[in-house]
Amino acid sequence: MAHDAALGERVRRALTGTAGLAEKQMFGGLCFLVNGHMCAGIVGSTLMVRIGADGYQEALARPHVRPMDFTGRPMTGMVFVDPPALATDASLGEWVTRGARYASSLPPKPAKA
Repeated sequence: MAHDAALGERVRRALTGTAGLAEKQMFGGLCFLVNGHMCAGIVGSTLMVRIGADGYQEALARPHVRPMDFTGRPMTGMVFVDPPALATDASLGEWVTRGARYASSLPPKPAKA
């Protein structure tokens, strides 16, 4: 599945200046990583955000947010945020920043040889 290129550009702008940022094609879409850890991604026109277990239930209580069930099994700590919740750059930025903050809190992954 192709990802929404315009959403990708908006996410890229929201993450400008984030230390350790990288992009990678994953999950049939585009993923953004911080220090080797996925923080956000795009599948179609939906945003995936890695928020961690502590913020998971709170995130699911918000409108247009659902469990990330890419494989048919929900992944605790990761959510899908549907387009209506991403209408403004501020709302998108809030989700992307949340994912980047969580990924930044994890120990850096060692470089692959």
